[in-house]
Amino acid sequence: MVELEFQQKTKALIDSLKNICAHYGLGNDGNEFKIITQTFLYKFLNDKFAYEAKQIDEKVASSEKWEEALVAMSEDELEMLQLQMGGDTARLKPHHFISYLFGQQNAPDFAKLFDDTLRDIALTNNDVFAVKTDGGTKVVLFDRVSEYISDESKRDAFCRAIINKLVEFSFERIFTQKFDFYATIFEYLIKDYNSNSGGKYAEYYTPHAVARIMAAILVPADQQGKVKNVSCYDPSAGSGTLLMNVAHAIGENRCSIYTQDISQKSSNLLRLNLILNNLVHSIPNVIQGNTVLHPYHKDGKDLKKFDYIVSNPPFKMDFSDFRNDLDSKENKERFFAGIPKIKPKAKDKMEIYQLFLQHIIHSLKPGGKAAVVVPTGFITAQSGIDKGIREYLVKHKMLAGVISMPSNIFATTGTNVSILFMDGSNKGKVVLIDASNLGEKIKDGKNQKTVLSAEEEQRVIDTFNAKQAVEDFSVAVSYDEIEAKNYSLSAGQYFDVKIEYVDITPEQFAKKMHGFTSNLDSLFIQSRELETEIKKQLAGLKYE
Repeated sequence: MVELEFQQKTKALIDSLKNICAHYGLGNDGNEFKIITQTFLYKFLNDKFAYEAKQIDEKVASSEKWEEALVAMSEDELEMLQLQMGGDTARLKPHHFISYLFGQQNAPDFAKLFDDTLRDIALTNNDVFAVKTDGGTKVVLFDRVSEYISDESKRDAFCRAIINKLVEFSFERIFTQKFDFYATIFEYLIKDYNSNSGGKYAEYYTPHAVARIMAAILVPADQQGKVKNVSCYDPSAGSGTLLMNVAHAIGENRCSIYTQDISQKSSNLLRLNLILNNLVHSIPNVIQGNTVLHPYHKDGKDLKKFDYIVSNPPFKMDFSDFRNDLDSKENKERFFAGIPKIKPKAKDKMEIYQLFLQHIIHSLKPGGKAAVVVPTGFITAQSGIDKGIREYLVKHKMLAGVISMPSNIFATTGTNVSILFMDGSNKGKVVLIDASNLGEKIKDGKNQKTVLSAEEEQRVIDTFNAKQAVEDFSVAVSYDEIEAKNYSLSAGQYFDVKIEYVDITPEQFAKKMHGFTSNLDSLFIQSRELETEIKKQLAGLKYE
């Protein structure tokens, strides 16, 4: 009940921030998401600091106003307090507190004070909270928020409205909540800003069912709490849905996350997601850049290898502007099955997922595990790069299985998708599941999507992890059987063909045969009549 109440209050805060933006002409503006996410984050970090301070210092905890107790501290005392705080807590100074800005809101140039405060927090915490680009530039935590208001005369009022809203509510009581709480809040926070809206790589939003299934298969229940000191990677991370689920299954303090994504917006959202989920220690590993052209994470000159990799890469897009740059000697090993050719009449249909998939295979540690969303056509293509990748996985015995998902599992794309699971330690049976008939179709705005029930999700997970063969649903096959089927990874091609045998008497058999013969005679007569009619018509046309 308490959790639901705070969830509703948190969502109300997000709604009120959106209303302020709309009131000042920024509703659905391209910069609205920056204002919403950054002011929300400022509030979150402010309250997280208060929560941590109260856990450590009795004076702060017992003070009627925690801010006043901190202001009364000497610089040395404040520094000692901050040293005892966890690495997930931003370092704040008394003039950074929301209460301080609240008390200064009628000062001249309040918007400048507001912006200066955010920028100072960003610079003070740059070493831990900054995202890097693949060129090494640091993307700081906060921008100058008021500058998104084009009318300078309204900036002070805009920032006052934000501060007055932030001061009304405290996050302190939610810091004991679990992963699912933050996942729900994060989804609500970004729901208007993380659509498949085009761009160089569109931000593909991965449904929670897909994320949960991937995490529960990569880290089965009996391994949770036992895996530690591992690396998790997503080369097309988006806002981090897949990684958050895997990190939660492993344990946030037992893994380090590494990402790359070309989208600046995605990298900022991912940073916010890491902060909400106690994964601040991984923020320095968040890279904004082109993974395919400039992979950032390396050990010396070689690509870094990871224990776990998850990805929902873009499927098709125009990368003709850098396609030929990939066709180099140093990329021969990484793109072992080939690089898609430029399509003269359909450049936007270039199969970029094939590059991501090969990059992932090349980035996996021996014995490592990966789960990748692919178009279902990948699992049966009879030639080309797709087949070459499948052959490689079979030859090197690094497949765990495939789950073919229902159509419209992604509301934003009609492409049928499958989840490809790799496991370098799996030398035995490979699990193939046809889950295409599961789920319920519902309307999602203008689109239709398929939603799996919790029971259906669990059925898929349990069947896969147990390597069960279930009639018309799943098979467990050997690498040799896959090779014999021309490397097809479609479960349906391995299902037994059912032939029903019915006992009948000789009289019944004769009657059925007579029926078949009569039908054939009738069809022959009809075909001869039709042939005669056509000849007559053709003869008539000839003499006209």
